[in-house]
Amino acid sequence: MTLRKRLSRTAGLSLALSLAVGSLLPLSVQAVEDLEKEDLKFGFIKLTDMAPLAIAYEKGFFEDEGLYVTLEAQANWKVLLDRVIDGELDGAHMLAGQPLGATIGFGTQADIITAFSMDLNGNGITVSNDVWAEMKKHIPLDADGKPQHPISAAALKPVIEQYQAAGKPFNMGMVFPVSTHNYELRYWLAAGGIHPGYYAPHKGDTSGQIDAQALLSVTPPPQMPATLEAGTIYGYCVGEPWNQQAVFKGIGVPVITDYEIWKNNPEKVFGVSQAWADENPNTHIAVVKALIRAAAWLDADNNANRGEAVEILSQPAYVGADAEVIANSMTGTFEYEKGDVREVPDFNVFFRYNATYPYYSDAIWYLTQMRRWGQIDSAQPDSWYMDVAKKVYRPDIYAQAAKELIDEGKLPAGAFPDFASETGFKPATSEFIDGVSYDGTQPNAYLQQFEIGLKGDTQL
Repeated sequence: MTLRKRLSRTAGLSLALSLAVGSLLPLSVQAVEDLEKEDLKFGFIKLTDMAPLAIAYEKGFFEDEGLYVTLEAQANWKVLLDRVIDGELDGAHMLAGQPLGATIGFGTQADIITAFSMDLNGNGITVSNDVWAEMKKHIPLDADGKPQHPISAAALKPVIEQYQAAGKPFNMGMVFPVSTHNYELRYWLAAGGIHPGYYAPHKGDTSGQIDAQALLSVTPPPQMPATLEAGTIYGYCVGEPWNQQAVFKGIGVPVITDYEIWKNNPEKVFGVSQAWADENPNTHIAVVKALIRAAAWLDADNNANRGEAVEILSQPAYVGADAEVIANSMTGTFEYEKGDVREVPDFNVFFRYNATYPYYSDAIWYLTQMRRWGQIDSAQPDSWYMDVAKKVYRPDIYAQAAKELIDEGKLPAGAFPDFASETGFKPATSEFIDGVSYDGTQPNAYLQQFEIGLKGDTQL
């Protein structure tokens, strides 16, 4: 038992004794008494966007809720999901598409839910130095001689054509078939006229490379730079710090961030099994409360705490990359080509813009991408998308946790959506690199706008 845990246990015992002699406990402490489970193990992948978990642990927010948490890095996203399903983990830092993919049966079939969105943005697309040298020939320059941003994948298209003419497949890495990274990379490629390939699970083809001009395959995040350096892939989409690591190692150049592909896009979620949530409703709310407080701390006072967060995340138990590398993005800047450092204050967002709220419209966007690329092999009515979103994304649980924090005076009501009027749908937006407008209430109409991708009754 850790010192922190021993001290917390002692504090809890003191409170119990105090109650026994007639003292009144605060509401938050009374709630702790109703926890179904106190000792919890949560999984994560070594990425900076696991930060809410690390901060909730290090700043004592879990313990404030009566929770004794162990955080454990996982080998890859599949292992992480499997361990949540089989109960080895109580919950985990997950790709936003994982609860959705599992629920609809793409890959592993399981009922996974989320009541907490962990962050916005945070990813980038990096290419090798050789590919970058060829891409630059097709990118206009600003007055200062630096490449104009955002950089379109249209600049990559002639490079891919060169590789194809030489009989070389153009391989790129992403972290998991239902990852944000997969969909962002595909979105960027398709917006530039490059076909990223289809899945056809109904035909037993889960490669995602049918009709592909760029061949996308899975590489675990921490292995991305080494795989690029080895020449196995020519580019990748991943979260931080693994794009900035390529710059520091001098092996590649990040060409675009996901903020530039889709401004303030949802990224990771905290996922638990439906069975676990049913068995531990009070514990679940307590976990969400701690995570909300951690996210608020990360964005507080115009990111004033990010320096401390960087030092925490650099520890081997969490991300384990050099603090300098993590700070490159976590403190509001991003380095593209070596020396080309630009201000990107919202590269990592953990709380502002209602980042932690699990919007149905976010879930539906991921489902549209699963349909676009064949992971959902046949047409579904708009109502189906809504039904799946409501099954997996649980703003009701989030709202209950937030209201408790408000009642306890830990966060102001103005920090959250207006729960009385909130619908779970963000306003329609066209803040995508291709200018296409997305309205979460009309998924099929959204899909009809794309030249590349499945839509309507189209089936491979």
